[in-house]
Amino acid sequence: MGDRLQGRVAIVTAAGSGIGRAVAKRFAAEGAYVVVNDRDGTAAEAVVDEIAAAGGRASAFVADVSSSERVTAMIQQTAARHGRLDVLVNNAAAPAFGKVEEMPDELWRAVFAVTLDATFFGLRAAIPIMAAQGGGSIINTASAAGLNGVAGLGAYGTAKAGVIALTKTAAIETAARKIRVNTICPGSIDTPPLAAFVDSMPGGRPAFEKSIPARRIGLPEEIANVALFLASDESSYVTGAVLVADGGVSAMLGNPPEE
Repeated sequence: MGDRLQGRVAIVTAAGSGIGRAVAKRFAAEGAYVVVNDRDGTAAEAVVDEIAAAGGRASAFVADVSSSERVTAMIQQTAARHGRLDVLVNNAAAPAFGKVEEMPDELWRAVFAVTLDATFFGLRAAIPIMAAQGGGSIINTASAAGLNGVAGLGAYGTAKAGVIALTKTAAIETAARKIRVNTICPGSIDTPPLAAFVDSMPGGRPAFEKSIPARRIGLPEEIANVALFLASDESSYVTGAVLVADGGVSAMLGNPPEE
């Protein structure tokens, strides 16, 4: 275990699996007390058990973060219990596939509720607490789909673009109060939803990975490493940043070169 977050208190939303799980475990391994949020209580408790087995400290907070009341309660109760809140990772999202002209109102709004609204709720509740204690770090998970258009991801990509814009505004508003607000834009990361999507494509995983300059799908742990940098003092002069971790996809125009 390391000590880059020793003595700090962190909340990670949607941490029952995927990127959130990897971030929660990485933070705990670096000394943070981690509140593991998920709407699936069994999944959240499983991550808490993993952290404890590795010698870390964590607890679960079961909540659907599309509810502003539940997000506020989670943040306020964490700060009251531990006396502070040093890091908040707004990681929850609701992917949905469908062409723009076929997207029903209900699905569009559901994507925004979990992806963008929840990020706003977290920022709004955490900023006063962090300002009063002298600072903190807020990390929002966006997506490479929020930087460029992806066919079939109109709702998700638009919500993630909103997360990026909200991050920059919040960073400007809070920088003088020593609160840093940044966003990570992961590309294709090896999580169950992506695996199901890739497996359904012609050519499956090999063909999909060939379209990525790095020639592979990323790992949740690689995104956790980026989050650790943003949570730690090593990024003390970084705020309003958009850090892309997508294997080179967003830098590419056309197809990657043949090997």
